[in-house]
Order: sequence, then C-alpha cells, then structure tokens
Amino acid sequence: MGYPLQLALRYMASKKGAFVSLGTAFAMLGVILGVAALSIVMSVTGGFKDQFREKVLGVNAHVLVLKYSIDFREYRDVMAKVEKVPGVTGVAPFIINPMMVTRGDRTATGVLLKGVDPDLMRKVLDLPKHMVKGSLDGLRRPGAKAPERASDANRENLFRPLDRDAGTEGFLDVLRREIDKDDQKAAALASAAPENAPVPGGPVGDVTPQGGFQSQLPTDDVPLPGLDDDPCSKEGVDERLPGIVIGRSLGVQLGADIGQCVQVTSPMIGFSFGASGARPAIAKQFRVVGMFEAGFDQYDSKLVYTDIFEAQAFYDQGDSVTGVEMKVATIDDAGTIARSIDALLGNSVYHTMDWMELNRGLFTALLIQQIAMSVVLALILVVAAFTVVATLIMVVLDKKKEIALLKALGASDAAVLRIFLYQGAIIGIVGTALGLILGYAACRLLLAYGFPLDPKVYFISHLPVNLRPTEFVITGCLAVGCCLIATAFPALYAARMRPSEGLRAE
Repeated sequence: MGYPLQLALRYMASKKGAFVSLGTAFAMLGVILGVAALSIVMSVTGGFKDQFREKVLGVNAHVLVLKYSIDFREYRDVMAKVEKVPGVTGVAPFIINPMMVTRGDRTATGVLLKGVDPDLMRKVLDLPKHMVKGSLDGLRRPGAKAPERASDANRENLFRPLDRDAGTEGFLDVLRREIDKDDQKAAALASAAPENAPVPGGPVGDVTPQGGFQSQLPTDDVPLPGLDDDPCSKEGVDERLPGIVIGRSLGVQLGADIGQCVQVTSPMIGFSFGASGARPAIAKQFRVVGMFEAGFDQYDSKLVYTDIFEAQAFYDQGDSVTGVEMKVATIDDAGTIARSIDALLGNSVYHTMDWMELNRGLFTALLIQQIAMSVVLALILVVAAFTVVATLIMVVLDKKKEIALLKALGASDAAVLRIFLYQGAIIGIVGTALGLILGYAACRLLLAYGFPLDPKVYFISHLPVNLRPTEFVITGCLAVGCCLIATAFPALYAARMRPSEGLRAE
C-alpha cells in the first residue's frame, strides 16, 4: 500500500496531536450509530417473524386439505392418499367450530373448539410440547365412537319409492294421514264440548297470582331442584364426562383448573345446516384434563381441544370433519407439497393450503414491517455517509498545498485517489465494526433480561430477538459500501487537482 496509507492515517489525526480529528470522530460516530440501530432492528423484526411462525406452527399443521362442503365423510380415503406423498410425516383429521365456553358466571365467547384424534394428533401438532398442566390422555372417553346422523333414516324414508300395491307408505303419505287424524280429533272435541268448557291440558282453577296482578316477580334466580352446576365435584366423573384441553389465558379468564368442569355451548342454537332441520340447543359439560401455553395470546385464550367424536356431536353431520391436516418434514417445502396433494386429489371440491397461505395476512404484514423499518433506519447510514463526504471535503480543501506538492514531486493521480479512499474505508470499516459490536451487545442484553410486552397488544409477552449472522453481514456490507461510495467524490476531486491549483496562493 505504501505511502498513500501512511498519509491517509496522518490526515485522520488532529493537528494538535490527537489520535483522530473531531470531524473524523463525528463521521465515525454516525456510522457506529447507524450500523447498531439497523442491526438491532433487523434482529428484532426477524425475531418477531420467527416467533410468530413458531407459535402458529406450534398449534397448527403445515398443510390442510379442506372441502367446499359441510359433508366431508370420505376423509379416511383422503388420508390414505396424502400420507403416501413424499415429505408428509403425519396425517390427522380435525373439526373446528366457534363455541361459547362457560364456567359459573364467567363466559368466554368466540372460542374455537377443535376436535382432534388423540392418537393421530401427536404426529401432526406440537401441542404436547406446550402442555403446562395435565396431559392429553383423558381427551377420549372409553368406548367413544363417531355419532350417527339422525337425519339419514328420515332422508331414506322420504325418498323411498312408494309402492301402494305392496302396502308400503312413503313419508309424505304418513304425514298426510297424521294431519287428517289431528283435524278429525279437533273437530270432535269442538262439537262435544259445551260453551266455556275448560280447554284440555289448560290451566284449572284460579290463575290469579299470589298478591294480585300488582305483585312483583322475585329478582333472584332460584336454581331448579336437581340441577347440577358442577358435575365434576362428584365421584366417577372421569369416565362420565369427556375431556377438554384449554389455554392458560382462558383458564385464568374462566377461573378453571385441572379436574374442573366447563360448559361448551354452540352459538347456532336451534339451527342446523343441511336436511336435518331445526334442532334443540346443544350444551355439553367437559372436564379440564390439560392446559397449554403456546405463548401466543390469541391461541391461549381462544382455542380449546377435545376429542373429535365429542366435537362432531354438536352438529348433526355424523362422522364428518372440517378437513385433514398434515405435518411435513421441511417447513419450507410445505407449498410444494400442498400443490402435489392438490394434483393428486384432482378434484375441485377439495382445497389444499399450506401454513403460509393460511396465515398470509400475518406474515405479509410482518415482512412489510421488517422491510419498511430497515429502509427507514438505513437512512441513518445515508446521513453518516454525508458526514463522511463533508469530512473528506474539508480534509481535501485543507490539504490542497500538500496534494499539489505530491503532484509536483511525481505522485500519480491513482496514488492521490487511494489516499482518500483509504481514509473513507478506514472510517467505514472501523465504524461498522464498532457498530456491529454495539448492536450485538444490545441484542444479547435484550435476550438476557427480556423487554416485557403486553400480550394483548403484541400477542407475545417479551420482545423477541433473533441473532442471525446473515443480517449482521448484510448490515456491515451495506455500511462499508455507503462509506466507499461517499468517499468517491472528494477522492476524485483530489486526484484531478493540478499542482498549479494548490500552489497558486503561495
């Protein structure tokens, strides 16, 4: 490198003998702060992305097969096909529906009840790793089986061919005959009963309430005799009630713990989609057998698990599921495997989606946030680059006489160019190195002590930090590149200077 490097180091020093001049120190400080801020932000935004992916995949599968229909009874055939696809390591059915969960006077609405197969679920979900209390062993009751569809017999009778010669009747004939009987009975009662006679089945005697019609109804609810508010308090409930696994946040909200009962109620009270018509309200008691903590408040407070047979009983669809979920060996290959499964099934009634498509909005927002914040904070490096430009311009103007003497003594333009390129490179490299050290130390400090966050706002309890060498390398290369580009203009100006320009004032 020769004398250009020696001159570059000398020009960086102060005239008063300090190691570096004040201008050089400020230029280097700008690079240090810009590199540290950018490295910290990239690590934190990358940590958010990885943390959300870990939480999402902790309680969700990698690939789903759904059906554009509420009747998905052939799921076992679909499972047999997709489990042979290369890369698929586990397959399991599931059913999921919104429910209302109640315990005592506490209620949680908008809770998703997910029915899973306790045996197959372990091959697909990482839920056992997130269990903090209890276990998954009590989800399925002994001898449990899929519920039958009550409307199947009526449907068969309704569409059965009518054969009057054989003496058989269809559903409509039976219905018409029963209506005629009711009409005849009502007409006979009306003709036989005297005027003002009591209506059969109606109230008998004085119907005036105690205290007269001005009396007030009691304000306190009186429980009906025989109504069991807490069936879990009795012995033998382990075999009588189905099990349920809830999140820790939901358990705190309901005041429920292991071994206690919660009531799950379907919000679709009195309605059923399909041919089964109206049905009564469905509410079932479950016994809490486990608690999980995924670290994602949306899951810990809005997701519960039970046996798939118990979840099917809430809707009159028989042995039907919402879809089939799969786990793959490599997460990044989930999209390719999903397309392969879609081509294998070859039916437009099925829809295959991977975890990225299922959570596209969330991860797209995180990616945009990471890019936007990185670009905004990269402007600090641009400001630092302008500081380097200003510092080198001041050095060139201050050293015009020395540059002219070097040119007069035979120094080439390339040698003069290298003097100031070396100076800008030293400022960039030293500032970048110190900035990376400062950023790494700050990230380690955040990991060690954990900056608390409100889980109701950010969905996680602590600020996530992901220390990846790639992001630090990218930040360092960007900073050094900005400094070298900023150095080019004053270095070229010095290299093109003629000796007469520098010595004219002398």
